[in-house]
Amino acid sequence: MKKFLIVFFVFVLSNLQAQQRPKLVVGIVVDQMKMEYLYRFNDDFSEKGFKRLMKDGYTFQNMQYNYMPTYTGPGHASIYTGTTPATHGIVGNEWFSRKLGKERYCTEDDSVKTLGEGKKEEGEMSPKNLLSTTITDELRLATNFKGKVIGMSLKDRGAILPAGHFANWAFWYSKTGAFISSTFYGEKLPDWVTQFNNEKHYLPYLNQNWELLKTIDTYNESLPDDNPYEGKLYKSDKPVFPYNLKEMLAKNDAGIIRSTPFGNNLLAEFAMKAIEKENLGKDDITDFLTVSFSSTDYIGHELGPRSMELQDTYLRLDQTISEFLNYLDTTVGKGNYLVFLTADHAGAENVQYLKDNKYNVTNVLLKDIRIALKKFSSDSFGEDLVLNYSNFNLFLNKEIIKTKGLELSKVKQAFKDFLMTQDQVKRVYTEEEILSNSGSDANLNGIAKGYDVTQNGDLIILDKPGYIEYGKTGTSHGTIYSYDTHVPCIFYGWNIPKGETHDRKEITEIAPTLAQILKIPFPNGTECKVLLEVLDKMDK
Repeated sequence: MKKFLIVFFVFVLSNLQAQQRPKLVVGIVVDQMKMEYLYRFNDDFSEKGFKRLMKDGYTFQNMQYNYMPTYTGPGHASIYTGTTPATHGIVGNEWFSRKLGKERYCTEDDSVKTLGEGKKEEGEMSPKNLLSTTITDELRLATNFKGKVIGMSLKDRGAILPAGHFANWAFWYSKTGAFISSTFYGEKLPDWVTQFNNEKHYLPYLNQNWELLKTIDTYNESLPDDNPYEGKLYKSDKPVFPYNLKEMLAKNDAGIIRSTPFGNNLLAEFAMKAIEKENLGKDDITDFLTVSFSSTDYIGHELGPRSMELQDTYLRLDQTISEFLNYLDTTVGKGNYLVFLTADHAGAENVQYLKDNKYNVTNVLLKDIRIALKKFSSDSFGEDLVLNYSNFNLFLNKEIIKTKGLELSKVKQAFKDFLMTQDQVKRVYTEEEILSNSGSDANLNGIAKGYDVTQNGDLIILDKPGYIEYGKTGTSHGTIYSYDTHVPCIFYGWNIPKGETHDRKEITEIAPTLAQILKIPFPNGTECKVLLEVLDKMDK
């Protein structure tokens, strides 16, 4: 009898422990998603996708990025580390390295090899450049490496950075049509991944036309199908429906699926297969799946935020999320999983569109900025003192400055004065100004949070609102302004209350909030500010 009571007591305790955490956490990042899209396309969404998340979950209507530059690599790193580039070190998708004398990519790692049917350079990737731990790392540590962590995306950085340093696996898409990984994670791909790749799931999507999902009158939130603000998808004659994907595939490679909404469908298929084959959410130890939908970013860059193509992509993504949630209901069980959805950055309006509607802004080509800087340097100092200009960073050649006997502070001031004469420039900050930031200048505060003294430049340029360092068609992002920083954030599922708030929140609050929900340590670089609305109501 005593033995029975002990066994029963252990059973009860284990079940109580199980109830303290969800069985599976799914982090969804939608690349280049503006919060506005949840408003603008709302009438055309189903009741079971985005609307289900917002109706039955908790929506943070005013979630903001709190640093610059707002790019994909830093965005994913900041979501999952709960800190900013100044601490986690991912200061761009790629950035100039003084030490290497060239640009480095955020997840590049030549010490590892490609796993799977991808090109050599596609797979030589790992999280080694990420300086902080992630919420996924802390879950692995807290569960004695028993909780599984798997990251996936069409982009390597969208898979690797969220999955962290201790992930079981991270998978990303190759131009060959296969999902690949690197030897950082294992000796060979899991058999189920190889089988998935051999089945060529991408082909049915590309052996068809991309046509509008709904009747054309549905797309009245977008500009006409053929307008001057859109680029041409894979050199198509015009940016109009339908797109002959089979013809595009014949002229290119399987990478074209990234620039169609079907890239999101393919990733969702792969995610569901991972849940099945890796038995995610099947025991009482919490697992974590990170999924980053990238097609929205590719399409946004090429065709812009007012294109029918982008609206169609979000209407289709709404369906995909609906199917994914239904799958989680069936396989993991309602009430057993927690989902959060956010974005790695938002995106600007097309500048030419704004200009044509009488807003006095323009686009500036990166090459033109570099040419102007080089000319100024040669005219002023008789030599090119510019090592690199990228990501709003100006790097000066300190060796030449020293050799010529020039005073660095005066050289910086000269470049600063010159840059302030350029139409697009609002402010220029020196390294010294950034490091002595008092917090009173909101823009400087955001720049300082994105500034790593060991990796950033001598001067940081802040462009005026509305200006963009990009071409005339499509759009981009990267600034500290709300059109680049305002993203969705929704918590849904396990013990999450229904509700919403319009108070300003910051993207770095997501990871520490998850740490509190999961009752595990905070990621090691975070300031530990949390989303109290979720936590307070969860405890009641």
